[in-house]
Amino acid sequence: MAEQTIDPTLGPVLARVGDERAVLESFLDFHRAMVVRKVRGLSDDEAARRLVPTATTLAGLVKHLTLVERNWFPVLLAPEPGDVYLRSEQDAVASFTLDERDTVDGLVEAYERACDRSRAVVGRFDLDHVVPHPQLGEVSVRWILVHLIEETARHAGHADILRELTDGSTGAL
Repeated sequence: MAEQTIDPTLGPVLARVGDERAVLESFLDFHRAMVVRKVRGLSDDEAARRLVPTATTLAGLVKHLTLVERNWFPVLLAPEPGDVYLRSEQDAVASFTLDERDTVDGLVEAYERACDRSRAVVGRFDLDHVVPHPQLGEVSVRWILVHLIEETARHAGHADILRELTDGSTGAL
């Protein structure tokens, strides 16, 4: 039997025998990176192109996930004055809506900053730490991490399909 090779650059592979937090955070970071990889190398027009009946675009996915990062980590776990948890249908639609100032580089930079802030905030809390949630009552840090893995992975899958429709690029890496 041939020896299997595992790509050691993949965070989830490196964390395969890590503790629960290392596994959760590595999977979230992997999916965050996939979203960024799917939009890198595209022009602003390509990333904003509508390829499905909804308003979902590659650039819109990055913009939406930036709001998701802010909403779930800093706003719930370490709110600053003026922070409000966004939950309306209007907020959801707006999170995907692009304007003339939105560029691939700017959206990716904002997303990466939001992810960095999320990492810093979540790192201050135990997985069992529970916070109030305006719709769900209470949520634990563990639950938030799992939810963000699900949300980011789902949108990374959307981005994968949209990228293939845009220029034929496929694959996770």
